[in-house]
Amino acid sequence: MDSPLQTKRVDRRRKAKRSPNELSTPPQKDAYARLLGQHHSSKFRSYLEQYVQESPAQVDDNGSASPCTQPHSERVDIPHATKGRGQAVVDFSDSSDFSPSSVKGRCEESALSLYMEKLNGRGGGGGALPTQDADRKQGVGERRGPRRDTATSHDGDVDSAEENGSSYKPSDAKPQQQQRQPKKNKGPNRDSNNQLDAQSSPLQPNAAAQDQEKRKRHQQKNPLEENRGAEVSSPKTPLGKAKHVQKSQGNSPGDKNMKNRGGRGFKKQVFEPYMSHEVVSHGLKRGELLQGPLRINPKNYNDAFIPSSDGMRDIFLDGIVSRNRALNGDVVVVQVLPREQWKVVKSDTDCEVSSESEPQAGKTTQRRKSPQKKRAAPPPGSDVVVEDQYSDGDDLPARVEGLSLGATENGKRARPLEDLSSDGEILQRTAKVVYIVERKHSRAVTGFLKFLPDMPFAKFSPVDHRVPRINVPLADCPPDFSSRPADYANILFICRITSWAEDSSFAEGCLVKSLGQAGEIEPETEGILIEYDVDFSEFPDQVLDCLPKALPWSIPPEELSRRKDLREECIFTIDPATARDLDDALSCKQLPDGNFEVGVHIADVSYFVDEGNALDAIASRRATSVYMVQKVIPMLPRLLCEELCSLNPLTDRLTFSVIWTLSPRGKILSEWFGRSVIRSCVKLSYDHAQSIIDAPDKLFSPGELPPMDPLHPLDEVHQAVLHLHDIAKQLRAQRFEGGALRLDQLKLSFTLDKESMMPQGCYVYQYRDSNKLVEEFMLLANMAVAHQIYRSFPQQAMLRRHPPPQTKMVDELQEFCDQMGLAVDFSSAGALHTSLHRTLGDDEYAGARKEVLTKMCSKPMQMAVYFCTGALKDEMLFKHYALNVPFYTHFTSPIRRYADVVVHRLLASSLGCGPRMGLDGDEVQKQASHCNDRKTASKRVQELSSELFFGVFVKECGPLESEAMVMGVLDESFDVLVLRYGVQKRIYCKSMVGLESFQHHRVGKRGEITLVWASEEPRQPAVRQVISVFSLVEVQLRADEAGLKYSALLKRPLDKEA
Repeated sequence: MDSPLQTKRVDRRRKAKRSPNELSTPPQKDAYARLLGQHHSSKFRSYLEQYVQESPAQVDDNGSASPCTQPHSERVDIPHATKGRGQAVVDFSDSSDFSPSSVKGRCEESALSLYMEKLNGRGGGGGALPTQDADRKQGVGERRGPRRDTATSHDGDVDSAEENGSSYKPSDAKPQQQQRQPKKNKGPNRDSNNQLDAQSSPLQPNAAAQDQEKRKRHQQKNPLEENRGAEVSSPKTPLGKAKHVQKSQGNSPGDKNMKNRGGRGFKKQVFEPYMSHEVVSHGLKRGELLQGPLRINPKNYNDAFIPSSDGMRDIFLDGIVSRNRALNGDVVVVQVLPREQWKVVKSDTDCEVSSESEPQAGKTTQRRKSPQKKRAAPPPGSDVVVEDQYSDGDDLPARVEGLSLGATENGKRARPLEDLSSDGEILQRTAKVVYIVERKHSRAVTGFLKFLPDMPFAKFSPVDHRVPRINVPLADCPPDFSSRPADYANILFICRITSWAEDSSFAEGCLVKSLGQAGEIEPETEGILIEYDVDFSEFPDQVLDCLPKALPWSIPPEELSRRKDLREECIFTIDPATARDLDDALSCKQLPDGNFEVGVHIADVSYFVDEGNALDAIASRRATSVYMVQKVIPMLPRLLCEELCSLNPLTDRLTFSVIWTLSPRGKILSEWFGRSVIRSCVKLSYDHAQSIIDAPDKLFSPGELPPMDPLHPLDEVHQAVLHLHDIAKQLRAQRFEGGALRLDQLKLSFTLDKESMMPQGCYVYQYRDSNKLVEEFMLLANMAVAHQIYRSFPQQAMLRRHPPPQTKMVDELQEFCDQMGLAVDFSSAGALHTSLHRTLGDDEYAGARKEVLTKMCSKPMQMAVYFCTGALKDEMLFKHYALNVPFYTHFTSPIRRYADVVVHRLLASSLGCGPRMGLDGDEVQKQASHCNDRKTASKRVQELSSELFFGVFVKECGPLESEAMVMGVLDESFDVLVLRYGVQKRIYCKSMVGLESFQHHRVGKRGEITLVWASEEPRQPAVRQVISVFSLVEVQLRADEAGLKYSALLKRPLDKEA
């Protein structure tokens, strides 16, 4: 609050600068007066007084200080333009917000300018304004041409010397003005003051317009360079110090600081326009721009990343403005910001490897990298593929190619120089999106409607915080929404983003449908499917018309004559007990010479799905079946999935077979591929096969195993399973001796009520020898087929590759393991596998420590991806890192994966038993990319379904208690693996009841949190508990009040435990 004395002092100074003519003129109701009336004179006077105190001295003819005289300001130098002696030149003529008024004092005018800019800048959440062009960062007083008090720069922010942190020196005035002013008069007698006079003259051409035209011409010559120029100068604090990271001025979902700012009748441009396709292509070729899939942190939606093409630390995008309207999963082009804007990070590996799979529940000071999702139970089916263990379900397949864990001559990887600042701090490159190559995100989201009084639209708040809030027209809302908004407070809607303007912090959208009450399984499930663009509609008639009409269907005689007849062989399936789409079968018989004939027989889906018809089109679009806890969304009509293609027992079925002659030690002696017909003799579950393996000498009664074909007695099947098990053990040992890697992780399964389909119980899925048996022979078949189709079609084959892990994350994990005293070797896949299977102690929690370490090692792993061999020049890039094999593909699950259908067609063509495939190399690569996208979405849907059902289980049966092991420590929270259920949760220190204090500290590179629990009894000391990686704690899982979410609460330790 201003004192009366201060107010009078300011008034006297104002009057001292007015001319006699001004005193005789009646006061005008101009913008200046409106400003005083609107914002209270005391506030403005206070600001004016502050400015007067900080303004540099002005000296008159007599050498005395003018009324503005004050000590020189340390924050910013304001240049002065004079016309003659002591006479300030001010021109309001072109300001839309100001009426013509008499000349005011220099100090008052500059203070008003800064005050206007400060008002226009309010609502931005503080911090620096977005960076401007370097040649525009001048002092306020320097702009003596047409006034720009309320004019905005090209991205909508008001220029301010103080906020931009620029300073002015008298020696700089002339060069700066010469650069900005057209050089019409170059006479020797024209000094800097006269140049300023000419610039401020009403008759002089508009300098700002000329300058704008000049920049426009320059941009036409090199648009990319112009865009880069806007980022040369880093944002400044009010004290003029550069920031390492430019914090976003945009409005993230839930961010109330971001508002459209600007002058009256003007909407601030929140986002930069996208670069043109030509500029982007040019920038990518020259390496000035980078491309990759965008990954937004689900715990902190302000943090986003794209993978680095050199395998080093991911590139960081800070805030929604930097993402420039791109959503999670989109393929974007980014421009790396200047080095002074890069982020300073902590090399804290135990934080880097923590989970990020849950929505943000609290802010921590530690930023982390790529998300690690909880594993869902594998879909029904026997093809348990090893690379499924290594993917992050919210990440798109990275475009990283040719990565290696290469070492320097001394065997250690050196840190690149660009990773360190001059102070030795670790830096992470920071970038902004300049172009969206492909909108992979569906733009459909689930969420809730909120009524906004006196607005023509409602606010839609997505459940996924990574998606912005959306404005939905009221006409699109339910008819009674405006009058009864409370009725819809708990209704879940689907909204689709239709547009997102550059000048709006919020997207525009339309409602797709109402799902029903939030917190119920079916509405939540439908929302998940729509959000991830899963087609769960019924198959249309034109698709069903492609199926055989005569039912029951039988194999045509002419087709039988073209195939190898295996119907009298002992062939059987091993699948989950609930599986109905049986797409693989096994056979094994001992030969007279002691070797074995082993066959893998896969449903011949390509016989029923002709290339190019309506059935093929919809299968290629769906690309995969989606397995949820309570149901399956099939890729193909159920008539094919469960009947015509499914290898049901005691039924003739068409198959594609790979048959080997193997030695007892698993050595391949011969190999045959071909189309065949089989008749499965029995459908075994994994439990049945495991019981045979566990009791090899037991004589099973007919009731203990499913009904069998009379041609093949129970004992024959029994012996075949045991032989397959023995050979599979040999194959598995050889694989891991040859350098393969497997990362087993805990998976959650549910028992459901048959009528309500609600969870009755849950358990950690056990991966047993029967699973390993099937896996080994599926892997062997996939590898064999990969070699066959690549030999025949080197430019057209669809294979599957697995890039090595991200080098930077591996380096940091190695550093962490060394700190923990763990002898983990990351030099190769095989070395890592061997390290992980060393004993981590011999106590009862050794297995839990292995699970935690396995999850840490999964963090740097990239996703395996389909690709066309013609799309990659270097054959070394075909390699599958985890399997450590040069060629691999998917052949064994054509009922649920379209990539396998393509491989079947290639295999048939290579063997001369099918037509040549119609797709060329480019089309195969396009289909491979689509299969990658759909596989990623399918995997995420499975995970969300598992999380949904576990949330229901906790709500119905909780609270649940379990032991947990700490797997990551952050500044104010830590992640735990709940051992009983195999789920990961984050525990926030600030939410703990009974906690007196907590403190984060470091032991070397390793983070620890010391918790101090308040005493429960008077005169008893507080209980201290140290939390670090591998710490064992007790947790309680409790349902949240809203929806089907749940939280993990740390139980207070007993004194002896702490």
